[in-house]
Amino acid sequence: MRALCRAAAAPLAAVLVAFLLLAGAPVAAADPPSPTPPPNPSDQELAASRDAVTARSAEVGRLTAQLAELDERTDELQVQLAMRREDAEAALVELAAAQEAAATAARKAELARAETEAATAAIDAARARLDDLIASLYEQGPDLGPLGLLSAATGPDDLVDRAAYANLIAEQQKSVQESLEKARIAKANADSAARAALEDAREREEEAAAAKSVADDALATADAAAREHRRQLDEIAAQRAELQARLDAAIAADAGLREQRERFQRWQEEQAVAQARAQEAERAAAAGRVAAAGSTPARGSEAIRRVIDRAMSQIGVPYVWGGGNGRGPTTGIPDGLGSPLDRIGFDCSGLMLYAFNGVGVKLPRVSRNQFHAGKHVPISEIRPGDMLFWADPGKPIHHVALYIGNGKMIEAPYTGASVRVTKVRTKGLLPVATRVL
Repeated sequence: MRALCRAAAAPLAAVLVAFLLLAGAPVAAADPPSPTPPPNPSDQELAASRDAVTARSAEVGRLTAQLAELDERTDELQVQLAMRREDAEAALVELAAAQEAAATAARKAELARAETEAATAAIDAARARLDDLIASLYEQGPDLGPLGLLSAATGPDDLVDRAAYANLIAEQQKSVQESLEKARIAKANADSAARAALEDAREREEEAAAAKSVADDALATADAAAREHRRQLDEIAAQRAELQARLDAAIAADAGLREQRERFQRWQEEQAVAQARAQEAERAAAAGRVAAAGSTPARGSEAIRRVIDRAMSQIGVPYVWGGGNGRGPTTGIPDGLGSPLDRIGFDCSGLMLYAFNGVGVKLPRVSRNQFHAGKHVPISEIRPGDMLFWADPGKPIHHVALYIGNGKMIEAPYTGASVRVTKVRTKGLLPVATRVL
């Protein structure tokens, strides 16, 4: 190595001597000192470096696996939170139904009370008519009563007239008495109906109060789950940041690994940009088809295409728990994470409501109810337009998405994300889908 350095230095020395001669400076007789050579690692140092790189590569693999585990744990937490929120939303639906039933029962009780009052008024009116008739007969004296009329007759014709008049008075009295009896029967029936309606109203109010308690508990559970979810996510984020720092340090220690990571990150960014562009193009195309179709009726494959287009036209709309209806994105339910209350978007079942409303299908609100809204088909036989559902073993359904073909689906996934197209996830996927069209 030193010989190579001296060989490289000889031409440089000759050039330097020539330069000095031209400049008129004196030339030293001895050769100039050789430049300091770069470090020359020994074979042992090179071997140690290779061992260090190998050890760092193993550390990179271990840390990457831990990061993947943390990502999976994050997904599990999102699923658990979705389950709590589906419970709360289902309780709210039941509460609304109970409150409507209570309101209906209260209206019936009010109508029954009005009928009772009307029956009481009819009795009073009939009794007054009877009293008036009796008073009138009494004031006219006994000769004008039926017997008096007949006994005072002056001849056959007068007797006939008096008999007819007596019959008229008797008929009037009978009619008034019958009216009174009917009014009494009507009041008895009205009283019975009022008591039944009032009892039904009390029962419905108790059911509504119980449903309100269940809904309040479910919302409180969802809020607590959201806060616990945030705490665990923060812990995972801290662990992830620590592991990421260690991973970055291991990668930075080796130029080759660092370059590989940079290339991978650039590829990820390019893929993200390309995917975003593709999804935006799909969204725009779907929105255009939805606008062009308007409210014209659709059947068969055209109806399925319209359902998918309506869902695809909402790509990028934020996830909002409890958000969305048949007309589009809406505000939702407070999520316990401090999100603004004026956020507009969809949750998973809200997106289905909007998609299918375009072809006149009125789905129920939450995913576990939407599961029963159509025919069940095996996952192996699904086709575009079918609804897919997820649940943990032994737990209620907590998520729904729309299958669009080629192993892909569109969904409103969870808080912090937006409506997106992604590959069908198999973990927790129920073995049957629901086919509405």
